[in-house]
Amino acid sequence: MQYSKSTGYALHALLRLARAERGQNVGIKELSVWLGVSESYLSKIMSKLRQDGIVRAVTGASGGYELARPADQITFLEVIQVVEGRQQMYECFNKSAHSGHNECQVDKVMTGAERLMHDYLRQHTIQTALDGASFSCDANTDN
Repeated sequence: MQYSKSTGYALHALLRLARAERGQNVGIKELSVWLGVSESYLSKIMSKLRQDGIVRAVTGASGGYELARPADQITFLEVIQVVEGRQQMYECFNKSAHSGHNECQVDKVMTGAERLMHDYLRQHTIQTALDGASFSCDANTDN
């Protein structure tokens, strides 16, 4: 199981937006340079985040993006589900073996693991990441 690079870019972009001064939005060009990704690729990611109400696009000469909600109200799970989708990670392929009254033990374990992971990711917000971050994974540490 591996998250896409888009998820990593989304989470890092949100950390960058959260670190911006209040009322200071960050332009797509600045974000893309900071992350080392093309503007068009990042724009697609930011569009998903905007459509889900995580970021807000600010128009005008000094336009860019800002968080649409406080950083402590944006969970890692929410961001991952926006970028990756909300589908179940595991589904039993052998349902015929469980017909009748037997439940699939593999499905039971996998569903439990997914629930625990979701709970963990739901507890962590952009703010909790900022509070505990050393920023060693930042694309550019001078920001």
